[in-house]
Amino acid sequence: MATVQKKTPRRVRRHRRVRKRVYGTAERPRLCVFRSLRDIYAQVIDDDAGRTLVQADARQPNVVPDGTSRGALAAARAVGLAIGQRAKDAGIAKVVFDRSGYLYHGRVRALADGAREAGLEF
Repeated sequence: MATVQKKTPRRVRRHRRVRKRVYGTAERPRLCVFRSLRDIYAQVIDDDAGRTLVQADARQPNVVPDGTSRGALAAARAVGLAIGQRAKDAGIAKVVFDRSGYLYHGRVRALADGAREAGLEF
């Protein structure tokens, strides 16, 4: 329990430090990732307008393949493919990647790879 209490504030500090520089505009919105123990979420945000343009998460039907845990690497890749496809449908080709203080490893990397595979350019 003590480890979790130490890890979360450190991640939040990293996230705030990165967000000073990572900013989404209308031409190049921000692809923000949130990872929980059970699910993974992604949204494309225009920080100038202060609104979410598209979003995808592992809880939505038809995003994660049947028989796959929502917290697995395959689920993260599927969410990346879904967010990439939805962004392309909305006319978004380039984004800046906001990993929210998480290490670029595991499910965060799988989501990014899925979004790139769907055609998004980081």
